[in-house]
Amino acid sequence: MTKWGNLAEEVLKGYELTDEEALSILNCPDENLLELLQGAYQIRKHYYGNQVKLNMIINTKSGLCPENCGYCSQSVLSNAPIEKYRMVDKETILKGAERAHELQAGTYCIVASGRGPSNKELEHVAEAVEEIKEKYDMKVCACLGLLKPEQAKRLKEAGVDRYNHNLNTSKNHHENITTSHTYDDRVNTVEAVKAQGISPCSGVIVGMRETKEDVVTMARSLKALDADSIPVNFLNAIDGTPLEGTKELNPRYCLKVLSLFRYINPSKEIRISGGREVNLGHLQPLGLYAANSVFVGDYLTTAGQETTADHKMIEELGFEVEVVSEKQATC
Repeated sequence: MTKWGNLAEEVLKGYELTDEEALSILNCPDENLLELLQGAYQIRKHYYGNQVKLNMIINTKSGLCPENCGYCSQSVLSNAPIEKYRMVDKETILKGAERAHELQAGTYCIVASGRGPSNKELEHVAEAVEEIKEKYDMKVCACLGLLKPEQAKRLKEAGVDRYNHNLNTSKNHHENITTSHTYDDRVNTVEAVKAQGISPCSGVIVGMRETKEDVVTMARSLKALDADSIPVNFLNAIDGTPLEGTKELNPRYCLKVLSLFRYINPSKEIRISGGREVNLGHLQPLGLYAANSVFVGDYLTTAGQETTADHKMIEELGFEVEVVSEKQATC
């Protein structure tokens, strides 16, 4: 068995990687990449078999954000030519849920730009969620920014299953990306939703001029936070944002990053998220040997690949779309 296979076996027994081992994954020679992915797949298969979970996003509020996040086309610093609009009506949110159901998405993600929701915006989303949960047996994830404890409670009452608030980067690198809120603000929001019994979803954006040590720290921080779902985004440097022109990634390194997150967070949902088409390119299918989840359709302000291509990719791998429940499969 390869070095990576042996390490995977140890991880399945409860072993935690040393920093040296974690960095060796990111520094894995390209000629050994398939062996590394085979080890990651051993872990992935143990927990998830060959099932792939599909997720779909709706951007319910675009742009108009006062935060200064360097990667984001919706931030106050961005000059990117994106569509800007306030919170969409409830019918639009419900129509998106119908589309997610048609695409066999197990999770429908309701996203809104901004530092955090007003109570009016939060109630608007909560009412939509109540109708979605009544009609479809799908998971609903909300991503509305920083939350107050009472807002988290209302989302739980409405039926929100999961809340996404990404750490995005390491604590040490955070101030290089944004200064309008702190790293601890993000952690506190994740803890607030956990306190209400909402499943925490928190991930990262790789390729924002961080070090490999930062990437290892990100993976460990999410393990410590006990995030159930970990979206791994790869920077798509949008023109008009402070990180415009940043191009640090290649498809092979992205696969090593996905493997690292699987080795460090073996039992968690690892989701290939924004930037996968741009950064993984023709190697996208290989990412599913480490990750067990993807977004289908478009992202917030950038386009994804055709959903039929995603389904075909999964089928050709010999994998299958995860069916969340009998009701969802037959309704």
